[in-house]
Amino acid sequence: MVYAAMMAATALSALNASTVGTALTTIVGDLGGIRAYTWVSTSYMLTSTVVTPLFGKFSDLYGRKPLIQLSIVVFLLGSIMCALAPSMTMLVAARAIQGIGSGGIQAMSFVVIADIISPRDRGKYVGAFTSIWALTSVAGPLVGGVIVATVSWRWIFLVNLPFAVLALMMIHKYLHLPTIRRDTKIDTLGATLLTTGVASMILTISWISEEYGWSSMPTLTMVCVTIALLSGFLLWEPHAINPMLPLHLFKNHTIQRVVPMVTLVAATMSLVGSFMPLFLQSVTGVSPTNSGLLLVPMMIGLTVSSFYVGRWTTQTGRYRIWPIGGTAFLVVGLFLLTLIEDSGRGIVFAMVGMTFIGICTGAAMPVSTTAIQNSVDVQDMGVATSLSVLCRSLGSTISLAAFGSLLNAQVLGKVKSEYIQKPRLINELPEPARTETITVVSDAIVLIYQVAVPLAIIAFVFAYAVKEIPLRTHAAWQDASVKAAEVSPGDGNPAD
Repeated sequence: MVYAAMMAATALSALNASTVGTALTTIVGDLGGIRAYTWVSTSYMLTSTVVTPLFGKFSDLYGRKPLIQLSIVVFLLGSIMCALAPSMTMLVAARAIQGIGSGGIQAMSFVVIADIISPRDRGKYVGAFTSIWALTSVAGPLVGGVIVATVSWRWIFLVNLPFAVLALMMIHKYLHLPTIRRDTKIDTLGATLLTTGVASMILTISWISEEYGWSSMPTLTMVCVTIALLSGFLLWEPHAINPMLPLHLFKNHTIQRVVPMVTLVAATMSLVGSFMPLFLQSVTGVSPTNSGLLLVPMMIGLTVSSFYVGRWTTQTGRYRIWPIGGTAFLVVGLFLLTLIEDSGRGIVFAMVGMTFIGICTGAAMPVSTTAIQNSVDVQDMGVATSLSVLCRSLGSTISLAAFGSLLNAQVLGKVKSEYIQKPRLINELPEPARTETITVVSDAIVLIYQVAVPLAIIAFVFAYAVKEIPLRTHAAWQDASVKAAEVSPGDGNPAD
C-alpha cells in the first residue's frame, strides 16, 4: 500500500508537469501578462530543483514520513492557488509553491522506496516509477488539451487533487518507518549557499535562453554570483558539523561514475522531447498533438526496458551491464537522429532513434538510482538520492539552454522567430521560401544531435567504469544501524 501511495504521489507530480504547457497560451489570453509567460514554467522548475537536496537531507534528520506528507500538502496548496489565481503574477507565485511540493515528491519517492524495499528487489519497483513519467508525458498534453477545450484551464490544476488526497491518506495510514535518533543540528549556512547557488545557476541559464545572450552584462554578473555562492558552499562544507551535502559522498566510487552518467543521459534525452516536436511540426507539417504522439516509440522503449531490466536485476542481482547497454543504445539512437530528413526514410530513422533512446532511459536510469542507494550508508540515503535527482534536473536545464542557443545561432537572420514559435506556419510559406526555411531548421536540429553524440559517448565511458557491488538483500529500515539507533520501531513492516 505504501508503494501504491508513492506511485500516486509521483503520478500527480508527473501529470502536472506535462499538462500545464498545453494550456499556457490559453492562460495568457485569460489573465494577460505576456511578459510573465515563461516564468510560469521557470518558477516551477527553479523551486522544484532547489529544494531537492533540502528534502533529501532533512529526511535523513527527521524521517521520511513527515517530509513526504509535507511535500504533498505543499503541492496540494500550490495547485489550489494556481486554480484560483486572479493574475499572472499570482499564478507565477503559486507555481513556485507548487514546485516546492513537486521537488519534495520527486526526491522522497525514491528514498521511501529505498527504505521499504531491498536493493535486490528494488529494480522492478523503481522501473515502474520511471514508466509513470513516460506515460504521463504522452497522456498529459492530451488530457490538458481536452480540459482546456471542454471546461477551463483552471481544472488542469484541480485534476491533481484526488491523487494528492489519496496519496496523503494512504501514507498516513500505512507508512510506519522507525524513528531514528540523529544529530539534528542543521547546516543553515550550507543550505543557504547551496540553494541560492543552484537558484542563481538556473536563473542564469533561463536568462541566457530567453532574454539575454551568453556575453551580456546580466549573464556575466549572474555567472560570477553563481560561482561565488557554490565556491563558498564547497569551502564551508568540510567545516560544518552536520553538512548539508557531505563531501565524502564524492569520494564514493559509484557516485563518481553514476552521477555524471545520469546527468549526461538526462541532458541528451531532454533534446528529444524539446527538438523532435519542432522538427516534426516544421519539416513534416504534423500538428502539435500528432508530433507528441510520434514520441510514443520512445516512451514504449522506456517502459518495456525498465520493466524487463528491473525484473532481471531482481532475479540475478546483477546491474552493471544495464547502464553500459543503455548508454550504448543512446549513442546509436542519437546517431540515427543525425540522419533525419524530410522523407519517409528520415521519419523511420527518427522513430527507431527515439525508441533506442527510450530503451537507454529505461535501462540506465532506474538501475543507477539503485546502484547509488546500494553504495551509501543508510544515514546518507536521502541526501545521496536527492543528489542524483538534482543532477538530472540540472543536466536537462543546462542542456536545453546550451542547445537552444545553438539552434538560435543557426537560424538567426535566416528564419523569423514566429516560425520557430509556431513551426507549422512554415508549411504555409510560398516556394522557394518554404523549402529554404525547412532546410535551415532541419540542418540546425541535425547539428544539435551531432553535437550530442559525443556527450552520449562520454556517458558510455562513465557507465563502463562503474564497479558492481553486490546488492543488499535487506531494506534500509532493516539495517543494523537503524535498529540500533531507532527511538520507536514503527508498526511492523512499513511496506504493508
